[in-house]
Amino acid sequence: MNAPFTAWGASHWTVLVLFAIAAVVSVRLGRGVRGGPREIVVRRVGAAAVVAVALSYQIYSMLPANWSVGFSLPFQLCDLAWMAAALALWTGRQWAFALLYYWGLTLTSQGLLTPQLEHDFPHPQFLMFWSIHCLVVLAAVFMTWGLGRRPGWTDFRLAITATVVWGFAMLGFNALAGSNYLYVNRKPDAQSILDLLPPWPWYLLVELAIILLVWALMTWCWPSARHGRAARPVRSPRPAG
Repeated sequence: MNAPFTAWGASHWTVLVLFAIAAVVSVRLGRGVRGGPREIVVRRVGAAAVVAVALSYQIYSMLPANWSVGFSLPFQLCDLAWMAAALALWTGRQWAFALLYYWGLTLTSQGLLTPQLEHDFPHPQFLMFWSIHCLVVLAAVFMTWGLGRRPGWTDFRLAITATVVWGFAMLGFNALAGSNYLYVNRKPDAQSILDLLPPWPWYLLVELAIILLVWALMTWCWPSARHGRAARPVRSPRPAG
């Protein structure tokens, strides 16, 4: 029988150390291929890896033994983040990078620090959970500090709008299905940081205010945003020949 996962145990620390090493490697790789003929190849290999791992995890979550309408559907913002990661890496589109930047670096990264896992290594859930969360955050690190992508205030507004619209969509779905995706209908049953916030629905407003502040700082910190210049897009290298 597989051992239960323990937050900040040996396996958790091992993953975090490996992730930190991979982050450094991804930045060096991005800077090495930026603007060159290999950039598009590296990006698309990364996109394929994200899709392969995410779909495997999704299939695993929807197996009869694991199925739950409240947990198995790809409706969390972390699920939208891996889709944004795949699109950003494959196409280089600025809007996809923007969603990856904000969702990946602030929301998906929370999964690295506060993982919701039942099983420890080497259970498939453990391997797939860490693989997809690490890949999404690494994609954001690769494109931001490796390829030199930068968000602007238009990207900030897009991310806020998409997040709020999806939150309202989940309010309706949760009311019909009895689920609680994004924790917008009620606080989690288990103890969480949301317990420090006011009751529903007021904690949603507090969360939104925190997101607005953090994402605004994440936009303002780049000189291009501070001085009103447009964010530099990724230029896909032209094929040789």
